[in-house]
Amino acid sequence: MKLEFVDWAIIFVFFVITLLIGLWSSKTAGKNPDEFFLSGRNMPWWLLGISMVATTFSADTPNLVTDIVRTNGVAGNWVWWAFLLTGMLTVFVYARLWRKSGVLTDLEFYEIRYSGKEAAFLRGFRAIYLGFFFNIMIMATVCLAAIKIGGIILGLSPLNTLLIASSITVIYSMLGGFKGVVYTDFFQFILAMSVTIWSAFYFIGLPEIQSLGNLFSHPNVINKLDLIPDINDREVFITIFVLPLAVQWWSVWYPGAEPGGGGYIAQRMLSAKDENNAIWATLLFNFAHYAIRPWPWIIIALASLIIYPDLNSISEAFPEINQKFLKNDLAYPAMMTLLPKGVIGLMVASLVAAFMSTISSHLNWGSSYIVHDFYSRFINSNSTDSKKVFIGRLSTLVLMFLSACFALVLNNALQAFQILLQIGAGTGLLFILRWFWYRINAYSEITAMFVSFILAIYLQIIHTRIGFEEIPQDIQFLTSVFITTLAWVSVSLLTSPSNLNTLKNFYIKIQPGGSGWNKVKAQIDDNKLEKDVFWTIPRGITCMMIGVFAIYGSLFCLGFFIYGKSTQAIILLFLTISAFFVLWKYLNSSPSTRIIYLKERVIDELKKNDLDVQAKLINEGSYSTFSEDRKRTECDLLKKIYDLKHVGAEFSLLRFKRAKQICEKYAFNEGAQFMQNYVEIYTIYLKQYCN
Repeated sequence: MKLEFVDWAIIFVFFVITLLIGLWSSKTAGKNPDEFFLSGRNMPWWLLGISMVATTFSADTPNLVTDIVRTNGVAGNWVWWAFLLTGMLTVFVYARLWRKSGVLTDLEFYEIRYSGKEAAFLRGFRAIYLGFFFNIMIMATVCLAAIKIGGIILGLSPLNTLLIASSITVIYSMLGGFKGVVYTDFFQFILAMSVTIWSAFYFIGLPEIQSLGNLFSHPNVINKLDLIPDINDREVFITIFVLPLAVQWWSVWYPGAEPGGGGYIAQRMLSAKDENNAIWATLLFNFAHYAIRPWPWIIIALASLIIYPDLNSISEAFPEINQKFLKNDLAYPAMMTLLPKGVIGLMVASLVAAFMSTISSHLNWGSSYIVHDFYSRFINSNSTDSKKVFIGRLSTLVLMFLSACFALVLNNALQAFQILLQIGAGTGLLFILRWFWYRINAYSEITAMFVSFILAIYLQIIHTRIGFEEIPQDIQFLTSVFITTLAWVSVSLLTSPSNLNTLKNFYIKIQPGGSGWNKVKAQIDDNKLEKDVFWTIPRGITCMMIGVFAIYGSLFCLGFFIYGKSTQAIILLFLTISAFFVLWKYLNSSPSTRIIYLKERVIDELKKNDLDVQAKLINEGSYSTFSEDRKRTECDLLKKIYDLKHVGAEFSLLRFKRAKQICEKYAFNEGAQFMQNYVEIYTIYLKQYCN
């Protein structure tokens, strides 16, 4: 396909804007690892939410949805729609827990939850396993989509496509760090989504289609429209509907839908300015990801069944395409070639944006594992901040290179999706329960990881090659879930829990609650625990179910409007709005809501008064009365670390008194007590060391 000058101009402007964002972000990104990987933990919810959506909106995602729709119809999307349950569990249960942990990466969690050499091994191994090997596989699927898009639309070879697509991404990811990733995500998502929606409308107006009515009544399409699979087709109904909703969502670890949160979703929750921003970010992500974004892709996929009814029609239209890559997912880029001249450039820019937003997030996420959880932890613990940032940038380059190489051996996005599901099968429940059951230890996770991987290799590759008949996909999946879950549960019960002090410190820091910690909690001094803490988990699970109904309702409501079923759509719209209203009321009725509101208001007031240190302590603090031992310990640390002068100590004392007054002004009693503790600490310091 030959692009016009205006097309190339649009693509050029897009690249320039992206690079400028990276250069702007680089001013702060290189300060330290916290800035490079989390942007100083000060990101607002709306920016992080859009970044999450942009990351999961990759160049391969519309290809995957097109493949699913052409193969199994609209209902086939339940293989990933089911992950909404995982997402809402993260919103209302795990977002707060991750923020309380205060870790830089989710792998750091291992050494605050588990103990011993096994915990260190697990952290280091998963840093390489997830950050390197697993991450490369994910990025390779994205690169594969770029190869197919570049081959069909631009006539580029796979190598040239990867060189062009990856170079800009690597540059701004290396320069801007996480801040650059998030801001470019925002720009790229708006562009990509706008062009996708416009394209869907354009294809409906093609002479072969002309209207939505003609599209939905066409013989090639009419059997693909069901939102729920036909129950009479037992195999399909169970495989793409029952299993995902009943088993897959809680049992499978999959990037972007990790049970209990994790990966780049956890990275964004950890970078939020506070717990509330983490919650709202993940809620926005789930709403946009599941309710809004799928329909333009679905419409384009259905339209492709008319324009390119089978693989032969795609092959005839694009004879230069390597037969190795000729799969149903190729229909999406094939449709893009039908856009008018002048729009092609905007479309190419949007697809490049989708590619970049995902690749850049995975590059930053993967390098954070390699730097923080492997290099700094095991190779050079005394490394300077500048050296860590350098290693982060170097690992970004290496990850991109290896991902591009691996992309050349894959065939289609659905193939990779199924491999990833199989590798993570049976591990999901562990990631959910490790916060709430003290018996889960490092050996549990090691067992789950190795058993699921070995089973995936055997079932996907070895089983048929040694002469056995191929096992159906659903049986493979259930077998892996059952064996892996049985293995790690058995190991949890047969091995000793983590060190008691580690478990106690974890509970004091997080206070997840629940009966699974009763034996540990019974051995903790009550003075070390927050008083009258409201256990939010039952309320969180209730909110999760309401949220699931609200978002699925939004998804189907929009679908019914598109299908022209106005009555069903209006009824569902009313029910969906009611669900969102109940959810809002339920959240605001929480006893902890007022505390959160007061906390955020006080933090803002502290920052206005240039009391940043005090604001940070409030944000990260535990609102318990400090014991005398803790006050003495902090006082000694104060002297040891800061070696403050008399005047400096007095100045700090005045600032903490001022912070206490601000807390009292807004009736934030917990915060006032917290500041009073530091007033006493500085008073003790002055008496002991400054007289």
